[in-house]
Amino acid sequence: MLKQERAVRTLRSLIHSAAETFLRHGYVQAKLAEISTGAGVSTGALHFHFETKAALASTVQDAAAAILRTAARSAASQPGTNALQTLTNTSHVLADTLRDDVVARAGFQLSRDARCETEWDVCQEWREYVQRLLTQAADEGVLVEDAVPDDVAASIVATTTGLELLARDDAGWLSHTTLTDFWTLVLPALATPAALAVLEPAGTHSGGRDRTPPGGHGPVRRAQLTARRPGLSTRPVPIH
Repeated sequence: MLKQERAVRTLRSLIHSAAETFLRHGYVQAKLAEISTGAGVSTGALHFHFETKAALASTVQDAAAAILRTAARSAASQPGTNALQTLTNTSHVLADTLRDDVVARAGFQLSRDARCETEWDVCQEWREYVQRLLTQAADEGVLVEDAVPDDVAASIVATTTGLELLARDDAGWLSHTTLTDFWTLVLPALATPAALAVLEPAGTHSGGRDRTPPGGHGPVRRAQLTARRPGLSTRPVPIH
């Protein structure tokens, strides 16, 4: 039993050290010796668990996928919430997770590294999730009639994944305030007037951090939200 527990601790340490090393150097430049040193184990102990760097990177991605999916499920579990609010909540919870969890962040970045073998298409998974919620929002009657779920999903995914990319150099791009401002701009183009009156761009997920930034983004922003409706497009912006 003690050996099993020690093996589990070693595995966790290796995954965490690998995540830090992949973030620091990228997949190609990451060295197994640095990973084993960071985990406080020998290279022999590392190879006992992982034959190759690719196998270790795959495990980091699997762990990241599990972490992010759990976070998304937790954001979607709030009762009495319409699909647009669930989507907003999920984006905030995922951003929190990517900022705070080194394994989630490393796995996410590895999944988008063309030099790293991966079976996890995180952008496609996120797009399908967004599309499902937008379709659900249409079924609930909270999505405006001229909003096409597939087109809206493309815009939301392009923006949110772009924020993650920018946040690699400046964490402020993935901050709660940045996402709140994004939803403050976008929700008036998507939601019916009745739905917009109760939507909270700062998020309402009680399991996460305090969702009301200084000054508030809830009812005090309703006039702003409504005023921004004209002229907003739900079509995706071409990326050249």
